[in-house]
Amino acid sequence: MRTNVGIRDVARAAGVSVGTVSNVLNYPDQVSAKTLAKVQQTMQSLGFVRNDLARQLRMGSGTAIGFVVVNVANPFFADLAHELEAAAEEAGHTVVLGSSDQNADREQRYIDLFDEQRVRGLLIVPQQGLTPRLSRLRASGTPVVLFDGNIDSSEVCSVGLDGEAGGYMAVRHLVDEGRRRLVVAGGPLTQIGDRLSGASRAAQETPGVTLSIIETDDLTVEEGRHVAERILAMPAEHRPDAVFAANDLLAIGLVQALILDRTLSIPRDIAVVGYDDIDFAASTVVPLSTIRQPRESLARAALELLEQEVAGEEHHTHGRHLLKPELIVRASSS
Repeated sequence: MRTNVGIRDVARAAGVSVGTVSNVLNYPDQVSAKTLAKVQQTMQSLGFVRNDLARQLRMGSGTAIGFVVVNVANPFFADLAHELEAAAEEAGHTVVLGSSDQNADREQRYIDLFDEQRVRGLLIVPQQGLTPRLSRLRASGTPVVLFDGNIDSSEVCSVGLDGEAGGYMAVRHLVDEGRRRLVVAGGPLTQIGDRLSGASRAAQETPGVTLSIIETDDLTVEEGRHVAERILAMPAEHRPDAVFAANDLLAIGLVQALILDRTLSIPRDIAVVGYDDIDFAASTVVPLSTIRQPRESLARAALELLEQEVAGEEHHTHGRHLLKPELIVRASSS
């Protein structure tokens, strides 16, 4: 059975006042070196663990930042969390990560948990935009910043990539490479609407270019293999000569399946462009062309907006902050 050791127990064992123990925890520079060493040694011998939650409740907020993503198994979100942790550590904060796994109830539980823990603020990749629960969280005093480039609201700050520009870049590149029968693969379509819009705009600029859609249930490697199966099942004269996949995992699954089948050669018969530029994109059997999302810039921009909200800066205004993507050309398309 665990025994809870409090600061009174430490003070009694060390022969000092409770105030001295409190100073050791919060203002160690105000304690003599001899007393500091004595109290810290006592804490260690007693197994004292600081109750940060109680301290945060007294102060009104903590130093931890809650971060909720839709799927931590997706390398892009794992990389984003890594960049966010690095930026937060520089500012003296920690990041607590939760993955909703595209489950609205689970997302809700994480929001409630971080609210109870009095986090410094919440960063979230939302499934359904600015929900009533997130609005209530903000109204109660917890700053919230959304990772969602589609939300343009004066009520909340959001940061994201210009997905419309990313989709345009991908298809413009494929058209410039001489491709004329294009497919956009991905889904659900509500999640990739901006990328699809940009892709459609690029296709419409050149006469003779056709653009069709293969919708998927998710953006995974397995779904990419299913896209390849559908393409291979088409009559040869109707097969696309290029695919813009809505993320790299989907593109990697597509490339893997096409290579194993050996019917179509990449990029001679079919070019492929992904989206995100995860680490695996450059190291696949056929290095993947992709649209790079600047993960470090995204993380730092979101953290800066959150700090502005915490500080209540006079000239801070809510709104959408979009970062520009970058086309990375590799062997899969050129």
